[in-house]
Amino acid sequence: MKTLILVDIQYDFLPGGALAVPQGDAVVPVANVLARAADLVIATQDFHPPDHKSFAANHDGRDIGEVVDLDGLSQILWPVHCVQGTRGAELVDELERERIAKVFPKGTDSSIDSYSGFFDNGHRKATGLGDYLKQQGAGQLWVCGLATDYCVKFTVLDALELGFETTLVVDGCRGVNLSAGDVDAAVAAMREKGAHVAQSSALASGVLA
Repeated sequence: MKTLILVDIQYDFLPGGALAVPQGDAVVPVANVLARAADLVIATQDFHPPDHKSFAANHDGRDIGEVVDLDGLSQILWPVHCVQGTRGAELVDELERERIAKVFPKGTDSSIDSYSGFFDNGHRKATGLGDYLKQQGAGQLWVCGLATDYCVKFTVLDALELGFETTLVVDGCRGVNLSAGDVDAAVAAMREKGAHVAQSSALASGVLA
């Protein structure tokens, strides 16, 4: 079963959003093309409480981009984004929502961040995505969304660790690139762990089916 995972295609990650990914809106049409070719479509959703400790605003004297220790884990401090109940946390309207079978929220625990759609950053709790995919008989996973060097990367790495055959749809992703080369390094890390890297056109046409 060809299963598409749409990672965090939400308003706060699009241009004009609180944590805008450059050209983030370019992933939406690619996601829709892939959704029409997939047998199962799943979305992940960054869904933070207002007091989330990954927000710089919740640390006195700390700035966005600083790195702190958060309960034993290294944590980049981000702008306030994808807060539950806000427009910024919603999946974008332009996605063909009727094709999405289930949405998995993540980052709901204020004490720990969750880049991956499968686990929090400390692998302390699972979101349920892995079990759901196995129950559905998901075989090949296609992953696209935002952002390549964070939530997409860790979703792909966890998928591989769980034993799923996983393809990064490279033209269906965009990255933050806090440091030059972050996106390239993320793609290389995913490939090194066994991810396939493909263009959406090859998947949607069945060339790589």
